[in-house]
Amino acid sequence: MTQDDTIDILNDLIETSKDGQLGFTDAAEHATSIDIRDIFTARAEECASAVSELQILVSQCGGKPDESGSVAGAVHRGWTILRGKLSGYTDLALLEECERGEDVAKARYRKALEQTLPEPIRTIV
Repeated sequence: MTQDDTIDILNDLIETSKDGQLGFTDAAEHATSIDIRDIFTARAEECASAVSELQILVSQCGGKPDESGSVAGAVHRGWTILRGKLSGYTDLALLEECERGEDVAKARYRKALEQTLPEPIRTIV
């Protein structure tokens, strides 16, 4: 695997983690339960931490780290907002949408781990 391949994989994970950060932040803003809002806020912070860590790795590899989420993530967040406006935001609907987003994120991280990443990077991923 080339250095450029590694950078591409890491930047894909940055987009994925940024999508999670933005999605959980949006969900926290609409949650009615304080406990659920706190969980969403904590997950948004964990995703932000992952973004920072991955961006550092990209820089260490000599690449330019991505700074935004993906188009697919923006579409998903838009759909969640539209659905919430049409049917009313419920904590259950927010949880279901966040779970759907997390399933996508797990699949992308698993796909990255199927690649031959350098060991220090694999450990972080």
